[in-house]
Amino acid sequence: MRYDPPRPAGRLLLTPEDKEAPERTRRLGQLRLGEDADPDLDAYADRLAGVTGAPYAMVTFIDVNRQFFAGLHLPDVAPPVARPDGSTPVLGRELPRDHGFCPHVVVRRKALVLEDVCDYPRFAGNPVVDEFGIRSYLGAPLIDSTGTVLGTVCVADVEPRPWGRPGLETIKSSAAELVARIERREADGLPLL
Repeated sequence: MRYDPPRPAGRLLLTPEDKEAPERTRRLGQLRLGEDADPDLDAYADRLAGVTGAPYAMVTFIDVNRQFFAGLHLPDVAPPVARPDGSTPVLGRELPRDHGFCPHVVVRRKALVLEDVCDYPRFAGNPVVDEFGIRSYLGAPLIDSTGTVLGTVCVADVEPRPWGRPGLETIKSSAAELVARIERREADGLPLL
């Protein structure tokens, strides 16, 4: 399932250039990640949502053109945003690279804390703000032992959130834990997660 909202004419998207995308795509293929939903990663996202109290949690793998949510936790209620026709958007497993905040985390190679995305012009104009009403974000990169940033673990909320140092430590330790699990599986020659 893919969500690809219409782009308003003249909207400036400020997604950073990702020079590591070809190498990441190769590495994800080698690990067999980023093409299919994974029930274990969904359970991982569910646990992350529970720990943080966030309505959205994702394990995201990013290739040259898109973001894929191999692990996804969605809120039980629809987002607080309605389209002009009255329908509400539904987040699927895939987003374009220029939507959301995970591509910024991948290029920065470090965690990103946005307590209120509207405080940052660069992020306030992102399509997920308009389409899903996302107001806060917390994400950390998944960096494996080869130095490749595979993607992110992240949470998001439709309300501003003071994530603070505890939130930052939680998301960073979650990313480190997940990378360790991925690498153990790879070393043991087992199907990943």
